[in-house]
Amino acid sequence: MTLDSRPASAPDPCRELREGIGPCHAEHEDSPLIRDLLARLADKWSLLVIGVLSEGPLRFGEVQQQVAGISHRMLTQTLRHLERDGMVTRTSFPEIPPRVEYEATTLGRRLSVPVLALAQWVSEHRTEILAARAGYDERQERSSSAP
Repeated sequence: MTLDSRPASAPDPCRELREGIGPCHAEHEDSPLIRDLLARLADKWSLLVIGVLSEGPLRFGEVQQQVAGISHRMLTQTLRHLERDGMVTRTSFPEIPPRVEYEATTLGRRLSVPVLALAQWVSEHRTEILAARAGYDERQERSSSAP
């Protein structure tokens, strides 16, 4: 069924984009949440942490070992933010010594689908991206050295 042949009562999936009020538009009701989550998830560590935790529950030290280069402070901050956004759960076990495990939630695991699609897109377009960067850098170098 094409968009033109759908019943009059069916929602038009392209209306928001045509009218300029899609999710990327500043006036869209979800725009603030979208910007906030994109900023959070596009940081250096969040997606890596979710990816590691999607494989099953891990203790803090295990997460830190698997996410190369993340500091104790940054991992703590990242886990708190991801827990607040519903991407990660924190389970504390009443043992001595205390044991805490972190795990990606269903919501966090679902995030891996578009993230893996983006990673695949990057892999498919690697040559084009690197060529574009090299061309840009070369143009910038030439223009900065011109009299």
